[in-house]
Amino acid sequence: MSVMPNIRLDIEYDGTKFVGWQFQKNGRSVQEELEKAIHQLFQIELRVHGGGRTDAGVHARGQVATMFMEKNIHIERLAKQLTAVLPHDVVVKNAALASGDFHARHSAKARRYRYRISSAPIAIERNYCWQVRSNLDLAAMRECATEILGEHDFQSFCKTISEADHYRCNVYSAQWIEAARMLEFEITANRFLHGMVRALVGTMVNVGRGHTPLQNFQFILDAKDRAQAGMSAPARGLFLEEIVY
Repeated sequence: MSVMPNIRLDIEYDGTKFVGWQFQKNGRSVQEELEKAIHQLFQIELRVHGGGRTDAGVHARGQVATMFMEKNIHIERLAKQLTAVLPHDVVVKNAALASGDFHARHSAKARRYRYRISSAPIAIERNYCWQVRSNLDLAAMRECATEILGEHDFQSFCKTISEADHYRCNVYSAQWIEAARMLEFEITANRFLHGMVRALVGTMVNVGRGHTPLQNFQFILDAKDRAQAGMSAPARGLFLEEIVY
């Protein structure tokens, strides 16, 4: 009996007009668009599994998906074939055979996200950052980033309606970076909770604005109460940059 090949897809998408990665009844998802493209090309229906469940409006440069495909295909052509029939806000950058036990989500060891903030009014990149008009205390925000390093309970930074079985995450790195015209927050962890990065960014910006005292950030982390943390930063500034295997 032949074994169905396991195929890995590396994907980039603009999340502006998506309800997220995962299929939902209330709008278009990236998962749905990929499955529709596969059906259009090969007249088969299958389930594509993503490595990161990005929310509505969140973008990805480094999304990974896996699928078992029974039909004979030319793997070297697959990325171009899929991109040709996908909508313009989704691109398959690469397609490759993976080992039979590789799974885009369950095999992941870490994920890296980046959040972008602009302190000046901009037009061209306005859909890909949060425009914050306040002067921010970057030193205080960097101190917040150091406080989340290591393993912590991040319930204070998780959406209240969540399927998480526990709230502990191990943050390997977290830093604020001054880039050209942008302030960027980059974070890598073994797992992320629903809405975690955006809640962290929103709370740190409150500290940077002076609305939340720096000494309160540790209290918020320890409180395990979403009501203690700040607003969620807008989805448009968040990017899934990389999934590490």
